[in-house]
Amino acid sequence: MTAPDNVGVELAYERVRAAIVENRYPPGQRLVEQRLAEELGLSRTPIREALRMLEAEGLVVSERNRGAMVRPLSTTEVVDLYGLRIRLESYAVEVATERATETELGALVATADAFSEIRRSVDVDAVEGVRLIHEANRRFHDTIISAARHRRLATMLARTVDIPLVFQAFRTFGAAEIERSDTFHHLIAEAMSRRDATRAAALMAEHIAQGRDAVLDAMALAEKTERTGA
Repeated sequence: MTAPDNVGVELAYERVRAAIVENRYPPGQRLVEQRLAEELGLSRTPIREALRMLEAEGLVVSERNRGAMVRPLSTTEVVDLYGLRIRLESYAVEVATERATETELGALVATADAFSEIRRSVDVDAVEGVRLIHEANRRFHDTIISAARHRRLATMLARTVDIPLVFQAFRTFGAAEIERSDTFHHLIAEAMSRRDATRAAALMAEHIAQGRDAVLDAMALAEKTERTGA
């Protein structure tokens, strides 16, 4: 048996992952290998390997006799995920506030400024605009985690931060909510620069909680629409 083509696997992984993150493949949708292979112009072998990778990442689940599907999430699971993320990332901020070098703090301010520039220049209602905002947001949070220099915490956060949920939060946000995220980024960076770990952690907790509320509101609206057909 030959190994799957690495280029094909990488292409399949990136395309399917992006579709899941951006909700083009919504939670609960079946991921049929043959159909995906036809869509992407690939054989089923790299598709199968990509689905295994996505399952390991927690974005896909496999069920006997049903195959792979996008992992469904209940309201309780969303609350649990965000609750854990709030605690872990708030702690990461505390540690980073104590350990960050002045250079790292400067880099954090730069990522907050970059988020500001992007959110002012893109269309927040377009998918491409949301992609750019989402990526700028990821760089801000990753800079904090890197500055904490806590490998085990970084690993736990990588398993806890649900990328589709974060993207969905930004899809739900309007300009005012994205501006509020922008403000939180600068407040967090300022508190860290002042070495005020307690305040920085509290700000991070509230920042993440607002993303959680946006996702829960969107889920409630979708459920109501499905129930009433309105």
